Amino acid sequence: MSCIRRDALPKDWTGSVITVQSLSLHNVWLWPSQVKTRSSVLCTPHIAIADKSLTLETSGKIRMVRTMYRVWNFLTHYSLPLIFGALIALVWANVDADGYHHFVEFVIWDHAPIGHYHHGYRTLTLHYLVNDILMACFFAVAAKEVWEAITLKDGSLRGKKAATPLFATAGGMFGPIAVYLGLAAILGSETYNALANGWAIPTATDIAFSYLVGRVVFGTGHPAVRFLLLLAIADDAAGLIILAVFYPSGELAPEWLLFSLAVAILVFVLFNWLPRYMDRGNQARPTSTWVRKILSFWPYLIAACASWYGFMLSGLHPALGLLPIVPSIPHADRAFGIFSDAERHLTDLLNQIEHALKHPVEVILFLFGLLNAGVEFSSIGAATWLVMAGLLIGKPVGILIFGWAAAVPMRLGLPEGMRIIDLMVIGCVAAIGFTVSLFVASVAFDTGPVQGAAKMGALFSFAAVGISILAGHLCRVQKQNLW
Repeated sequence: MSCIRRDALPKDWTGSVITVQSLSLHNVWLWPSQVKTRSSVLCTPHIAIADKSLTLETSGKIRMVRTMYRVWNFLTHYSLPLIFGALIALVWANVDADGYHHFVEFVIWDHAPIGHYHHGYRTLTLHYLVNDILMACFFAVAAKEVWEAITLKDGSLRGKKAATPLFATAGGMFGPIAVYLGLAAILGSETYNALANGWAIPTATDIAFSYLVGRVVFGTGHPAVRFLLLLAIADDAAGLIILAVFYPSGELAPEWLLFSLAVAILVFVLFNWLPRYMDRGNQARPTSTWVRKILSFWPYLIAACASWYGFMLSGLHPALGLLPIVPSIPHADRAFGIFSDAERHLTDLLNQIEHALKHPVEVILFLFGLLNAGVEFSSIGAATWLVMAGLLIGKPVGILIFGWAAAVPMRLGLPEGMRIIDLMVIGCVAAIGFTVSLFVASVAFDTGPVQGAAKMGALFSFAAVGISILAGHLCRVQKQNLW
């Protein structure tokens, strides 16, 4: 029997189906007319929806169906605006290339304190505003998911359950790099020297689209879908590290990076750790309550601005400037997962900030697609095919080899119900690069034909959708649906 305190329920719980966290830290579904009351505690020996009684075991299937709606909402809120912006950019760039590029490089503020540095001063352009400043919000949301998956209880990247997916992720990184650089070398030293810096472009995996396609290929209940999600989250974490280490925006100045880290530590100590320390032994928690209600997110916003400025001057890409601040913000004590319905009901400050960023990030991703996907079809070249080969060949092969090595020789195993050949299909699904691939292409190469060709390869990675469905049929994937 799962129980939850009455005062933990939302005020509008009557007459609606909601998700809550039970005392045993599992999600349960409540239909209020079926809930038995015992003093201040609500207990749910069974679940009834539309007068059909279901066991708690069956309710897990309902949660998975609800997860599908969460994935679609995620796509609607984040990925579809990006696609819409990218399509407008493609049409605009091929109809009026000069007008498009003038729009992208529109100067907002010359001799500004922030922006592109050249000739002794900085210029803030529309492209810099979106790619270097606003995209920091997107990477902060991605970092939040990675941080929770690694550090919180029940995080998806904790424990033995994540071992084989982590090895497969490594294969999904090294495979595309080997194919990209190997083919570039075969094409000759001139091509290799011109394109080598784009080696990280095909390492990316678009979480939302890959997860959706994975559910189409494997079915909603297949363990490979969960495996794919773990792999995609780990891939995001590796991508953030690659951007920070291998694609600095200028000459490195470590003292400014230390400044950003110091700001993160200071805001954590003063507004997170210290109030909790002062409230130790006092269940009313007056200091923590005052900090949260009165100061709210403002200390962290100020710290985020300072950290971003430090990253800009440190030489690391400024879009990663909010990463040190994310772990300093008060957060939940356990992770439910990126597409978990329970995330909507968490009230910790970190999740509140993520919810507040939802609509701004939608607009930011639309602008990112608009300002970065405007590639003329005449730009298709060697970089296009190298990126596509890295994604469509290197990623499936790398995931298969490393996943097999982890599961068989290293005896880490696979989830029950998964076969070795399913790793190849997972690799095909994970070959959808898109968002992060576009971003890496924009920092790996200077504006010009090579960058355009590489971006076209990232856009063409959607070919992985058809390849994944075909691979599923050829590998005789047995769909496992919940109903």
